[in-house]
Amino acid sequence: MIEFVNWRKSSRSSASGNCVEVARNLPGTALVRDSKLGADSPVLAVSPERFTTFLDAIKSDRLDG
Repeated sequence: MIEFVNWRKSSRSSASGNCVEVARNLPGTALVRDSKLGADSPVLAVSPERFTTFLDAIKSDRLDG
C-alpha cells in the first residue's frame, strides 16, 4: 500500500525542510509522517474526518502549545 501513497509536504515547511508530510489519496485514510525521515518514518494513519478536525483545531488555535 505505501508504494502508492502520494506524500505532500506541508506548505509551512521550514527552510531546512523539516516538517510533516501528509497523504490523503487513499480511500478512508489520511497518513502522516516526519519529512526528515522520509520512507524510514513511522506512519500515523487516521480517518480523513479526524485529520480534518485536527487541521481545523490548529487553524483556529484551539490546541495548547
